Amino acid sequence: MTAHILLVEDDRRLAGMVKDYLGGAGFRVTIAETGARGISLYKDQEFDALILDLMLPDMDGLEICRHIRKSSQTPILMLTARGDVMDRVIGLELGADDYLPKPFEPRELLARLKTILRRGQNSSGSEVLQFGRLEIDPGARSLKISGQQRTLTSYQFSLLVALAQHAGRVLNREVLMDLIKGEALEAFDRSIDVHISRIRAAIEDDAKAPRRIITVRGIGYVFAKEQD
Repeated sequence: MTAHILLVEDDRRLAGMVKDYLGGAGFRVTIAETGARGISLYKDQEFDALILDLMLPDMDGLEICRHIRKSSQTPILMLTARGDVMDRVIGLELGADDYLPKPFEPRELLARLKTILRRGQNSSGSEVLQFGRLEIDPGARSLKISGQQRTLTSYQFSLLVALAQHAGRVLNREVLMDLIKGEALEAFDRSIDVHISRIRAAIEDDAKAPRRIITVRGIGYVFAKEQD
């Protein structure tokens, strides 16, 4: 089935180029030139992923990301011409799965889009992982604490599964990215730390004093099989 992509981008020339390129790669692309139009289309149609520009004429792309994450975990790839790393950090904290700075090569956009779409399929058929009150169902892409559903982005869920499936082992960032078939981000290669903080907020009793996902300074992270 052809993946349907919503592209929220006010630059008509760029939007047309992206639509043609992705169309040639087998994707169906719908364009929204404003944030309001993008939100409206998203409510009315089913999309497999969003490509979202941060700088729009009517609203900030971060606001759109925040709005969508209130009710959906659809993968989001941010496009940004801004040089401020904090914009990227905020975007990831709000739930974006990845970002790509402008100008970009269409081939890289396609590769990153395929990656965030693939993450939602990688864990299908895997057994349910149970750690005390924590239940992770890779096949259903479900996360529960004491039976209560918790939400993560596609990237964050895949990252949690990778850690949980290797519980007790210290994994560095490169290994984690390889396990979830991600790619190191050239301009912000510690973005994985931001995602870890979001995962902790979802599963830890106290995210500032984590007992499940432990930082091993200078190396990486370890998922604790048992909590003290």
